[in-house]
Order: sequence, then structure tokens, then C-alpha cells
Amino acid sequence: MEAVKQFFVDLPIPVWLKALIASMIPLLESRYAILFFMNGDIPFGWLFLISVIGNLIPVPIIMLLFRPIIEMLKKTKLLSKFAHSLEGSTNKKAKKVLKYKYFGLLIFVAIPAPGTGAISGACVASILNLRISRALPLIFLGTVIATAITTGGWSILTEIFI
Repeated sequence: MEAVKQFFVDLPIPVWLKALIASMIPLLESRYAILFFMNGDIPFGWLFLISVIGNLIPVPIIMLLFRPIIEMLKKTKLLSKFAHSLEGSTNKKAKKVLKYKYFGLLIFVAIPAPGTGAISGACVASILNLRISRALPLIFLGTVIATAITTGGWSILTEIFI
């Protein structure tokens, strides 16, 4: 992870843009993007906001395109196995969410554990055919909660925004 962090730190662009881009990448998302740049030139509240927004940018796109892309990849020789594997792991996650539907999606995204987060939540929402208009606010809230837990920023955020 240190090499990934160094890659982003060395990019010749403003820190806010580095954080925005890093937070869009699966596995990094907003949680790591904030940790990468906490000692930078941006106050924590702004860094938090930029990272959460960056984390959410790919979510509606994923929700719209995940299923059609998986179906298309399953028809190819080269990527069929990968598509079936990805669909299987997403279905396994979706089963956990299915019982509580929208509330389950919120909890799934809010728990800062490997394999959870906004990007995985968007894939799960796509598999479950959840409406974007209802799922997106919950993914946003879950992202805020997970990022706050991960960065220890809950107390700082409550001071800034409450």
C-alpha cells in the first residue's frame, strides 16, 4: 500500500485532485485517500468531503453498467471465467444485503471491512436491481460513516458540521 500512496503523492497535480482520484479507485476508496493525504495542504473537513465525493463519482455508473458488462463478459472466451467469478462473489455479498434490502445496503457500505464500501455496494445494488434514487443516498451515508470510522474523523466532523 505504501507504493500506491507514494504514486499518488508524487503526482504533479494539486492535493485535492490526488485525493479525488485516489478515492475513486476500488480498494482505496475514500478511506485510504484520506489517510494518504491527511498531512497535506488540505484541512481535514475538506479532505473528507473531497474523498467522499470522489468515492461516489463511479457509483451511479457502476449501478447502471455492472450487470450489462458482466453479461457481455460472460459471453467471451477470454473473460468468461472472470465474469462468472465476479458475479458469484457479488451475489454472495448481495445475499447478506437482500434480507434488509435498503437498510442492509447502508450497513454493508458503512462497515469498513475488506470487500465492502461504495463500489461494492454499487455492484450489489445493481445485482439486486435497487433503484438508484433510493440506493445512492444510502451508499453516500454509508460511505460517510465508514470513512469517519476508518479515519477517526467522527469527532472532528461533528465539531465542524454539527
